Amino acid sequence: MDQRIIDLYDAFTHSLIDRRSFMDRLAAMAGSTAAAVALLPMLKNDYARAAIVPADDARLAIDTVSYDAGGTKISGTLARPASKGKRPAIIVIHENRGLNPHIKDITRRVALEGFLAFGVDILSPLGGTPGDEDKGREMIGALKADEAAQQIAAAVPFLASHAESTGNVGAVGFCWGGGMVNRIAALSPDLKAGVAYYGAQGAASQVPNIQAALLLHYAGLDQRIHAGIEAYEAALKAANKRYTIYLYPDANHSFNNDTSSRYDKAAADLAWSRTIAFFKEHVGAPPRV
Repeated sequence: MDQRIIDLYDAFTHSLIDRRSFMDRLAAMAGSTAAAVALLPMLKNDYARAAIVPADDARLAIDTVSYDAGGTKISGTLARPASKGKRPAIIVIHENRGLNPHIKDITRRVALEGFLAFGVDILSPLGGTPGDEDKGREMIGALKADEAAQQIAAAVPFLASHAESTGNVGAVGFCWGGGMVNRIAALSPDLKAGVAYYGAQGAASQVPNIQAALLLHYAGLDQRIHAGIEAYEAALKAANKRYTIYLYPDANHSFNNDTSSRYDKAAADLAWSRTIAFFKEHVGAPPRV
């Protein structure tokens, strides 16, 4: 697909332009309004492809659980291997659409790697993630980022003290969730490891507070997020923080999302292998599934 169209859709999905402007510009690129409408299904996430690990996979135990975040109940999906045992815990933080089928599937994939995986739904106090991804994006956009980060950070002690946890907690986030990983790393000294996929960088002033090791995945074609890498790396380096940055030169923002038109299998597979190895190093290798 034309990179200009991908960049335009990215601008729309991150609220840089409104829907009318998006459709007008898409029609101009596609040649007509009818052609633009025909392109839309190709651009939107196709959640029918989301279930790489089925929700009823017999290898897993899956529940909906909640925790207290300063008086607000936050819920999400807790997935772990069906076999008993204590495991390192990983918070899975969704994109700017909420805890959709794709992120639930990612949570199950993390669990199949042997971890206690919790897919947080930051929209749960508002009734939960809606089925309409445009509505979910609007709801995420209306949140106060600092408040949302505090609420997600409260999942760290919740998982550290969970009966099935070793006490070691990491976090992985995608897009909006990647930015939240950078934020909660500065908020939670007990977070052991954070993996951010194409997430907005944290404030340089907060970097000295980070105790977690960080793994930062960036897409080379993602100019919007890419612009902040240099300054963030300089702050991490100046504060002697543990971090690793990988750049995937030919990949777009959202390259890990296999329900998206921007999915890049080679980049996604490599980033995933690095992510799991990183967690095993910094939160501990879990028992085999």
